[in-house]
Amino acid sequence: WAGSSWYYLRYMDPKNDEALVSHEREKYWAPVDMYVGGAEHATRHLIYARFWHKFLRDIGVVTTDEPFKRLISVGLIMAEDGKKMSKRYGNVINPDDVVETWGADTLRLYEMFIGPFTDAIAWSTENMIGVRRFLERTWRLTEKVQETEADELNPELHRTVKKVGEDIEAFKFNTAVSQMMIFLNAAEKVGIGRAQWELFLKALAPFAPHMTEDLWRENHDTSIHVESWPAYDESKLHESTTVIVVQVNGKRHGQITAPVDSDEKTVRNIIDNDLKLSASVQGKAEKQAFFVSNRLINFVLGD
Repeated sequence: WAGSSWYYLRYMDPKNDEALVSHEREKYWAPVDMYVGGAEHATRHLIYARFWHKFLRDIGVVTTDEPFKRLISVGLIMAEDGKKMSKRYGNVINPDDVVETWGADTLRLYEMFIGPFTDAIAWSTENMIGVRRFLERTWRLTEKVQETEADELNPELHRTVKKVGEDIEAFKFNTAVSQMMIFLNAAEKVGIGRAQWELFLKALAPFAPHMTEDLWRENHDTSIHVESWPAYDESKLHESTTVIVVQVNGKRHGQITAPVDSDEKTVRNIIDNDLKLSASVQGKAEKQAFFVSNRLINFVLGD
């Protein structure tokens, strides 16, 4: 128990034959930024680690009060029957079998998508089809890669890069995968530029390392996994246009697309040019209009 309670210090100076850890190495590396442990083991280990660390502090071996800056416990993956996986119950999932059937990237992606990192969640082989289809659709997206950018795709792309980066830091891998699925839906509709495609591949790479490497190597001699993490463009996070609902006497009459934050005059001009009014409202006098920026305009008409 003692040895397993301060091994993290030894990692800082593994070849030191004179001391547990040198003061220079300990001051540089300590405390540990993030400690990830199994839910059943981590709590008890944390008690021992903190006890031993404070003892070592008291005798001058370490200089920090706490061994870890942050601790996160990974939730158990339960068997499909909801019980803990055990040879006794005969409900163990062999990852080698899963890789043989579904592929390593599907297994990796499913484990991150199955639910929150800290929650105990039951395994479902049947549900793996969803992430498998996502990977297959991503592979087919190569057919829609073009040299010019799809400008309308930029807001969703840069939101995705931003969210995936933030979610990785926060161990919210499941919501990062969800966001990439949302992006894929948008990209399939409008196509994707090569620069946009490569930005997306970099964000997907930690989740599906084998497939993204293959796709990246089609146009590069170096590995995607030595690339810098993708940066999002703040100016491209927001839509440049918005949909405004047009109502007549409180009832929906149609909709227009207008630049974000357009004033009422601009919206009226777009309606005059782009929206065909039905015969039932043509020629009627306008009594009043209610305008809500970026959302709707309601015309109150008389007889």
